Amino acid sequence: MADPYSTLGVPRTASEKDIKSAYRTLAKELHPDRNTGNPEAADRFSDATKAYDLLSDKAKRAQYDRGEIDMEGNPTHPFAGMGGGGGFGSRGQSRGQGGYRPEDFQRGGAEDVDLSDLFEGLFGGGRTTGAGFGGARRSQQAPPRKGADIGYRLRVPFVDAASLKDQRITLSDGKTIDLKLPKGVESGTQMRLKGKGEAGPGGAGDGLVTIEIEKHPLFRREGDDVRCDLPITLDEAVNGGKVRVPTVDGPVMMTIKPGTDGGTVLRLKGKGFSKKSGARGDQLVTLEIQLPEDLGPLAQRLEGWKDDSDPRAKLGV
Repeated sequence: MADPYSTLGVPRTASEKDIKSAYRTLAKELHPDRNTGNPEAADRFSDATKAYDLLSDKAKRAQYDRGEIDMEGNPTHPFAGMGGGGGFGSRGQSRGQGGYRPEDFQRGGAEDVDLSDLFEGLFGGGRTTGAGFGGARRSQQAPPRKGADIGYRLRVPFVDAASLKDQRITLSDGKTIDLKLPKGVESGTQMRLKGKGEAGPGGAGDGLVTIEIEKHPLFRREGDDVRCDLPITLDEAVNGGKVRVPTVDGPVMMTIKPGTDGGTVLRLKGKGFSKKSGARGDQLVTLEIQLPEDLGPLAQRLEGWKDDSDPRAKLGV
């Protein structure tokens, strides 16, 4: 994998939001479901995920920026500060194979790796604990790698996404689970399923579920709000009344005032998408006056009457 910043296409000064946005863009472009039979895209998707995992972890990102770990999260200089050269030291102290002296292992660079096998090779002795050779400290070896992550794409109905209805997904092993959608969900949102990836020596990888919200014939999303157009009759516009309005939570009754113009926007509180805060957006209803298909009776009633107002006066025409 190349430099994680280059992999995501962001500068080293990028904010957490910039990094997350860049990863979402790449995930949409390179997702295996959209690139069937394209191993290069699969490799780039894997690299982008690794880069995001590193840079989204504040501690690991700081270590990487300081040069303490590489792109895989491994120490860059596990034996730094041990000294070099062969033969004998300036005081005639014998060095082992490779030119290392026992006192060299007191230095801080050796504290992050397991030196027990190295001591055996150099001095022919058993495993060394913290009491041997100037207090060199033994630490655990790097854990075995986990299995690869598995990517999934989940298409969620518009109404389900707005109301955060649980979604059922079938995994690669044939098992099905119910997913609880996160607050603030949108197309491109990615959910991580711990241990639902491929098996590996260090345990199973994770499942990465990318959400895609489907379009709706009546509703459209605008931020956290939902918009829809509602036809009303001329009689309802002139005389007012209660009308039935579809929402993502089911139909509700809404009151129209007498003399309401076409294009008026009415607001239904709390009928939009769930926000990350837990609150919900609103539904904005645009009224459209619809004349009857048979205009005969209406024309008869209006016979001899003319509207002398100028509705376009404000437009300057």
